[in-house]
Amino acid sequence: MKNLITIFAILLFVQVNAQIAPNKYFVQFTDKNNSPYSLNSPQEFLTERALQRRENQNIQLVENDLPVNPVYLQGVAQTGAALLFPSKWLNGVTIQTSSQSVLNAIAALPYVSGVRGLVEEPLKQKIKEKDFFEQESISDDLKPDLSEDKTGSFFDFGSGFTQINQLNGIPLHTAGFRGQGMVMALLDGGYSGVDTHIAFDSIRLNGQILGTKDFTEPGGSVYNQSSHGTAVLSTIASNRPGQLIGTAPKASFWLLRPEFVATEHVIEEYNWVSAAEFADSVGVDLINSSLGYIDFDFSQWNHSYNHMDGNTCVVTIGADIASSKGILVVNSAGNSGGSSSFPYIGAPADGFNVFSIGAVNGSGVRASFSSIGPTFDGRIKPDVMAMGAGTAVTGSGNGFSFSNGTSFSSPVLAGMAACLWQARPDFSNLEIKQAIMMSADNASNPNVTYGHGIPNFMIAYSLLTSIDSGDKLQTKFIDVYPNPYSSSLFIYFRDNKVLSIKVYDIQGRLQIEGEFDSFQATRLQSSLLGLRTGIYMVHVKSENAVQKIKIMKN
Repeated sequence: MKNLITIFAILLFVQVNAQIAPNKYFVQFTDKNNSPYSLNSPQEFLTERALQRRENQNIQLVENDLPVNPVYLQGVAQTGAALLFPSKWLNGVTIQTSSQSVLNAIAALPYVSGVRGLVEEPLKQKIKEKDFFEQESISDDLKPDLSEDKTGSFFDFGSGFTQINQLNGIPLHTAGFRGQGMVMALLDGGYSGVDTHIAFDSIRLNGQILGTKDFTEPGGSVYNQSSHGTAVLSTIASNRPGQLIGTAPKASFWLLRPEFVATEHVIEEYNWVSAAEFADSVGVDLINSSLGYIDFDFSQWNHSYNHMDGNTCVVTIGADIASSKGILVVNSAGNSGGSSSFPYIGAPADGFNVFSIGAVNGSGVRASFSSIGPTFDGRIKPDVMAMGAGTAVTGSGNGFSFSNGTSFSSPVLAGMAACLWQARPDFSNLEIKQAIMMSADNASNPNVTYGHGIPNFMIAYSLLTSIDSGDKLQTKFIDVYPNPYSSSLFIYFRDNKVLSIKVYDIQGRLQIEGEFDSFQATRLQSSLLGLRTGIYMVHVKSENAVQKIKIMKN
């Protein structure tokens, strides 16, 4: 977890006598001392599924897993403030109050280190939807070509054929991997019609909607305010043969709302983190967030380009913490690619481990609105591309339509990632992400407009299937571990034979070549550690046999 002092040193804490008088705040606590919760009893605050995810990926419990101290929450409530949503990862709570004396009382509490203003009332209402949603409208002129050959598939994907076929995802569906057993959380602005639309008959009937929670209003319903999340969900979960089959129609879902649609206030970043914490606690495998944060209704809170460094924005910090818990966090890159002033990805797409998805059309051409990189610190974003121009989605009533936006390329990709992870559950979230990136058509030369390109999920599956110490039936001359590896690597020579070793990248280009034996293992280790992040094939040859090993460097 990033140092909380660092997090909040870079944020503006609004004084109670500031020019803008907000009525919602974030109260920052100093510590988690004397908590009734213990890392030795995690079942009190994490479900069995959440604990199993950590165990599967060798993730240790740490202090930010502990809930906020309930005594501190009680103390804030006793001042007269209304508690909204606590955040254990940020160690604080959002509150609502319009009372100066209440704010003074909170600031005087010995375990409170600061109070940040988040929302001014009355809320500033926009005439049109927020910037992130502006280009996400129905577009008949960008409909995909539905005349393509669908032979070889058991399913009639209807208008969704192009967006899954572009990722070569149909073979995974045909093989039986359609998201069964995977749990996804959607973080969005509302899910109007999910409780009635025919696209979701299947997930309702089969109990695949595990629950809902509104993080904009305690106890509120998520089935109102916006159909944006409805369209997003349909790209994954719709199961209407001949009309629209999504990329993971057999997955299970939590529908969470951290987002106000009509307004844009910085509190939504805190809501996002609280929602992600909830998703972690109930054991989700993946989060899809078709949201992004750059500009707010009050310009003094706007993010500038130098905030897009993976360490500054609250929502980005939360997204990377979610990733550290073993969740694959998939996020839209953003729709500002056509802007002359700010064409860059927004938060949390700038996160180090956030899987940031740009948009292409059905022909694989980058959509002009798709936000670009690099991040302020120079990293390539977006990570990969998927169909976000002319994407098949649900429409009004019980209809189906097409829409534009990275809001839709993200869930199209996230659903396929769920199917891949279902097929290869022995890998971690970041290993799944890396395999998808390495399978893409621009992996050998990623750039800041197209990222690694459009993934090929059967290549990704093949890469993960072969990442081990070699086929058990072939001769073994060396063992490589851990695999995947990052900063450390060990190579064990089974005997002292001199071996010819060649290492190729995913594009078949020779990276390392030489003669090695057990006395030169350190030299080989150093060469492998010097490779860029990616997937490689190691060919080990003796006089009369060959061993092939696929390895992954994170």
